[in-house]
Amino acid sequence: MKIFRSYSELAACVGQEVAVTDWITITQERIDQFAQATGDHQWIHTDPARAAAGPFGATVAHGFLTLSLLAPFFEQAFAIEGARMGINYGLDRVRFPAPVPVDSRLRARLTLRALEPVPPDGVQMAWQVVVEREGGDKPVCIAESLARSYGAAG
Repeated sequence: MKIFRSYSELAACVGQEVAVTDWITITQERIDQFAQATGDHQWIHTDPARAAAGPFGATVAHGFLTLSLLAPFFEQAFAIEGARMGINYGLDRVRFPAPVPVDSRLRARLTLRALEPVPPDGVQMAWQVVVEREGGDKPVCIAESLARSYGAAG
């Protein structure tokens, strides 16, 4: 985990890859729990027998499940000392270039694209997040994530 001691230290990383996270395994249990939480029970995600005969040969994670992993990826990637609060501000240009078959292992590469002040004592960060599947030949998710942090020293 990368620890930033100030927003100035963070600003020095604009344009750089800041972190590569640990792997997270996408189990059928996780897929089923996501389906239960969201009400998205499409067979390609939740019916292993039917999905085995489908286009991917197994169940696949929901795209939004993959996207929801940004939260734990950010949590393990970096921290800002002194920040009293961080919030998810939104997303720009989200794509899912490849499927995530059950039992895949995923990790994220985070590049800080921009940082701008948010008065009175915060910053907004634009992160390019590339989620890759172990053994995959292209990313499973690419997104620009906007996050805000408040209260750390300049």
